[in-house]
Formats: sequence, structure tokens, C-alpha cells
Amino acid sequence: MSDSASDRLSDSLWALPLGADAAPASPAGSARLLARTLWRTLSVRVGGAIVILVVLAALAAPVAAALTGHGPTEQFRDVAVTPEGLPIGPGNGFALGADGNGRDVLVRTLYGAQVSLLVGIPATTLALLIGTFVGLVAGFVGGRSDRLISLGIDVALAFPFVVTALGLIALNRSDSGEPLLPATLVVVLIIALFSWTYFARITRAEVVRLRSSPLVEAARMSGAGTARILLREILPNIAPLLIVYWAVQLPANIIAEATLSFLGVGIQAPDPSWGNMISDAQRTALYQVQPWFLAAPALALFLTVAGFNTLSAGLRQVLDPRHQA
Repeated sequence: MSDSASDRLSDSLWALPLGADAAPASPAGSARLLARTLWRTLSVRVGGAIVILVVLAALAAPVAAALTGHGPTEQFRDVAVTPEGLPIGPGNGFALGADGNGRDVLVRTLYGAQVSLLVGIPATTLALLIGTFVGLVAGFVGGRSDRLISLGIDVALAFPFVVTALGLIALNRSDSGEPLLPATLVVVLIIALFSWTYFARITRAEVVRLRSSPLVEAARMSGAGTARILLREILPNIAPLLIVYWAVQLPANIIAEATLSFLGVGIQAPDPSWGNMISDAQRTALYQVQPWFLAAPALALFLTVAGFNTLSAGLRQVLDPRHQA
């Protein structure tokens, strides 16, 4: 990306009206400029292509199940497990072989992509909404409220993720041992609970920087209230940065879901998740006979995280003017 293109994009997205004579770019023009700049960024193209591939894989899961006749939890021990109890490798209608219970590894891996996206995206979005609200309030109000909220953020960051998650999941049990809430919802809430603090810190820092800017001072002079200033003046200016860090946090939250499922407290078997598939493969050691039993979910997890990380790096390069490529 050329320096002139970067400067124009930065001016359109970030520059505050500090009395410049030039008229601001129209929203349509800014959108076209942003789209062109993103397309010229290699990491955005590569990361975006990988992310699209993962999304298509998740959407293709029901199609693969219908074509093969293998549901994600169906067992085919008569054809997919040898008389010695070993899973078959690729072939005989099982493109990536079977697991120790005779279930189709390819179909389960594709359904695992659905779980990762259905947990990671809502959890990260919920954390973004909570953290942005808290950061806006703390940064704009300031004073004692800011100190108390900042202290609360520091306390929340001090809790260890795995230990606290195990405790919270243990509370989601009735007297009979049945879960009170669906496992997917619990995992989303737990991950969001540990993710909002990062968005709150970023938002607070940006609001503190902007609250004394000429843009905000002009809004105050015109009689705008606090809500209007936050929603109409400050939030649009920090939105690109929040989008960047949403993309940065998403792969970390996908790994968090896989970690909880690997430990047996996230998505519960027989429902497929990359975490519990990897855990099952390692626990039984059958991957030594059927390598795709472990390799398929592990590679899918790696590819997904790498794709989102690459995409977020490109978005940061374009949308965050403080980032030095």
C-alpha cells in the first residue's frame, strides 16, 4: 500500500475536524477507498480467503453428512472399525477415515467448524458490546467512577481463565447432575466474561484521548448531551480500532472454546468440537493407527486461527494509524 493511499485512508477514517478547510469525503467515497485499500493488502486477501474457506466448510457440513449418509454422531462400527477395534483410514466411504467409535472424521471436523464459529463469533461480539459500553462510561466520566471501573477491570483480569471456567461450569449443574443451561450458551458466556476487559481498556484509552478534542468541545458548545457525544462523535471515531481488536480477539476465543472442550467441560460428546475430538484422539492413542483422527481437527483449528490472525493483522495495518507495518 502506497504512502499516499495510507494517508488518504487515515484522513477519511480517523482525522478529527480540527478546522481544516477541505470538505470531508462522502461516506460512499470513504467506503470505496477503504475497500480498495483492504483489497491491496496481502494479509487481508490471504486471511480473508482462509476465513471464507472455514465458513464454507461449516456451511458444507450438512451437505457432507447428506452425501455420505454419515451424521456427526452416528456410529458405523460394522464397517468403520476392524474386528480388532481399530478405526479404518481414508476409504470405503470415509474420506478421512473413522474414529474409535466408527464415526466419520471428515463430517465431525466440518461440524466442529460450526461449533467454533457459533461460539467464537457471539462470544467475541458480546465481549465487544460489554467492553465498549464500560470503556465509554469510564473514559468519558472520569474521576472516581473511572478509577473504580479500572479497578474492576484489573480484578477481572486477575482471575485465571481455566480454573474460573471450571468453577462456573460446575455451577451449571442441577441436583441430578443435568446442565441447567445449554453447554454452548455457557461456553459463550464464560468466554465473553473473560474477553470484555480487553475491549474496555482499549475503549477507555481512546475515549480519554478524544474527550478533550476540538470535535467533542464543539459538540459540547452546540449543546449536545453526553449520550449524543458518545454515540455520534466518539464511537464512530474509535469503531475502526474496535473492529481490528474484535478480529484479533476472535481466534483467541476460538482457542478458548477448544481448550474447554479438550478438558471435557466445554462442548460435550458426542457433539463434535475440535477440542473434544483432539482430546478423544490423544486419550485413546488411536491416532497412531489412524492419523487423520487427530490431524483433521488439529489442522482445522490451526488453519482457522491462522486465517483470523492473518486477517486481523491486515485490518490493523489498514485501520489502525498507530500501527507501523
